[in-house]
Amino acid sequence: MPQIKSQMKRALTNLKRSTAVTSEKSALKTAIKNVLKAVDAKDATAAKAAYDLVNAKLDKAVTSGIHHKNYAARQKARLSKLVNSVQ
Repeated sequence: MPQIKSQMKRALTNLKRSTAVTSEKSALKTAIKNVLKAVDAKDATAAKAAYDLVNAKLDKAVTSGIHHKNYAARQKARLSKLVNSVQ
């Protein structure tokens, strides 16, 4: 455990940030899985709605520095291809 006051504060900040990042990553993965489920079920409207949510989450992950912009672009392209194949 840290002995210096500023190190104690920093450890707490790191823990909070780690939890927030983990939560956002998990929510993004869940949203991607929801798109895949809708595509497997051949439900075009649900797939489109889930895809719109994933786009927002990917953009947020890029702006907050959690994922690289190329990762987001790759996921968007992959998922849009799947969603368009259902229609």
